[in-house]
Amino acid sequence: MKDQLEVGIVGARRGSSFIQPFTTITETKVAAVCDLNENTLNEIAGKFGIEKRFTDYEQMLADEDIDIVVLATPENLHVPQSISALNAQKHVVSEVTAAVSLEQCYELVRAVRGSQTKYMMAENYCYSQSNVLIKNMARQGLFGDIYFGEGEYLHDIKSLHHDSGGNPTWRYYWQVGINRCNYATHNLGPLLQWFDERVVSVSCLGTGVHTDPEHAMEDTVMMLCKTESGALIKIRIDMLSNRPANLYFSLQGTTGCYESARGLGDEDKIWLADYCKPGDWLPLADFYDEFLPEAWKNPPEEAVTAGDVSGEYFELRDFVDSILNDTEPPMDVYDALDFTVPGLVSEQSIANGGMPVEVPNFREID
Repeated sequence: MKDQLEVGIVGARRGSSFIQPFTTITETKVAAVCDLNENTLNEIAGKFGIEKRFTDYEQMLADEDIDIVVLATPENLHVPQSISALNAQKHVVSEVTAAVSLEQCYELVRAVRGSQTKYMMAENYCYSQSNVLIKNMARQGLFGDIYFGEGEYLHDIKSLHHDSGGNPTWRYYWQVGINRCNYATHNLGPLLQWFDERVVSVSCLGTGVHTDPEHAMEDTVMMLCKTESGALIKIRIDMLSNRPANLYFSLQGTTGCYESARGLGDEDKIWLADYCKPGDWLPLADFYDEFLPEAWKNPPEEAVTAGDVSGEYFELRDFVDSILNDTEPPMDVYDALDFTVPGLVSEQSIANGGMPVEVPNFREID
């Protein structure tokens, strides 16, 4: 294997956040950027000194020196572009969500199974420091038997539904153009890692359309997920209501509970039977030194030297290690679909008044 794996990023502006982490990692370098918009392409590539520039994705895939492809493109393109890259023997890092339909999910799984290269969905909220800490504590049993969790993604992004010329963007069609609990991976990803199991059925309801009737998606969509063990997860998605943004998580077990900050001076807080008085919260920050994974407390020299001790660094470091060591990526195709598919099938539930809908397990398909 050559000294450095070369990375090609597709979708210059959204993908620019991957440049610093891949530059930090000793074994990788960002060698190419691809974007349909030549002005954006040259702006981003010029800013980071990247020489190889493509406006044609297939031409970039034809470059034999590129080993890893990052897909920071619209959601509906993730699967076809992943399949093309896997067929070209490139490793794939895909932005969220993994797919926009069940048909795409089947296509993606079969392509990954038939490839010699790696696929990972880059759900970066699984690598936020607080979520990594809660995962580590849950896996060590500090919450006891966990049976309930919540996730809320409240983000007014109406301004992103049209470009500066008033034309609909991909978000107009794929984020809020379908009435379902879309874009739920930011919440489901961390929660399913804490529970360490998958969702088997969902029920979904919405509030109706109040704020922006141009779109099919209801203002707030609520999805209830039953896991394999019978635990319950509640997911709320709202990308239309007029309100400040907030990303919220909670976890409840028999010996502990956690609630993230709600904003306006609030802080992440936790109660654990073995550490707290009955009824008393403690700041989550009190537990970082004891329960944060060692790599986060004492990060690799490459990250410290580059000043990039970030979740994105650890996420991509783990992915590169999976390539170098030929191990499973940290969020492989089955994890990606565990995070994505409940939101896809919620469309059927919300259309039928909240009727429970089964979530297929793509590990079991032929």
